[in-house]
Amino acid sequence: MPRGSCRTVSAYIDAYGSAEHCLVGFNRIYTLFTAVRRLSALDIPRIFTITESAHRIHNPFTPDKFATLGAALRLETGTRVLDLGSGSGEMLCTWARDYGITGTGIDMSPLFTEQAKRRAEELGVADKVKFIHGDAAGYVADERVGVAACVGATWIGEGVAGTIELLARSLRTGGIILIGEPYWRQLPPTEAVARGCLAESIADFLLLPELIASFGRLGYDVVEMVLANQDGWDRYEAAKWITMRRWLEANPDDDFAKELRAQLTTEPVRHATYTREYLGWGVFALMKR
Repeated sequence: MPRGSCRTVSAYIDAYGSAEHCLVGFNRIYTLFTAVRRLSALDIPRIFTITESAHRIHNPFTPDKFATLGAALRLETGTRVLDLGSGSGEMLCTWARDYGITGTGIDMSPLFTEQAKRRAEELGVADKVKFIHGDAAGYVADERVGVAACVGATWIGEGVAGTIELLARSLRTGGIILIGEPYWRQLPPTEAVARGCLAESIADFLLLPELIASFGRLGYDVVEMVLANQDGWDRYEAAKWITMRRWLEANPDDDFAKELRAQLTTEPVRHATYTREYLGWGVFALMKR
């Protein structure tokens, strides 16, 4: 998720109308990221490196959900896993510790990549997993893997279908693709409510049965799924608030402080009113028919 030539979040706000629309709507800013990808070193917008700097998991999953997913997949020792958009590496590191997998993670954030490497050292699995600072879009593994994952970063393939196609290029015959994707827990009654969930429109996401059916239309069986819950959304969103507050106390004169202050003021109510009630998120395990 390269920041490109945009040095602060202001450019993203200009493009998308408010700081709120920059916070969770990764898919909404794919086009902008693509346009600036080649203009400078790879990085993500500053808003994320501040608000999620203390996160180990950069989505609404919690450690127990990743443990449940690993058990559900019946991972075997030595299974190779590719994780595109690997963030701070929690999935690969804990699966290497708990199930003996080996893996590679690719992420655009230098900060998150370094955090992933440190996490691998902490858990004693640095010899089993490696993390690469790079652009996951278009990345294909040198050696085919048993599990190819993109858990919450489907902008890398310009959507679910393109991301599945990209992951399939690294997958061995009979392997499993993991896709992390939002869906509507309940259909927003108005477009304004959808925008409150940081979507551009109701059409951005599907209801859960429709999302599952869409995988079938792409030629895949859904062989497992693990869904986040409201507590998981709280851990993902609310954890940002104390990080923002502490950053503001430490950086009162930073050029970014005014924008972050506005975000901290509005985000708790927005999350409780909209995202928490209407938006779901899950990881879906797919096998080619």
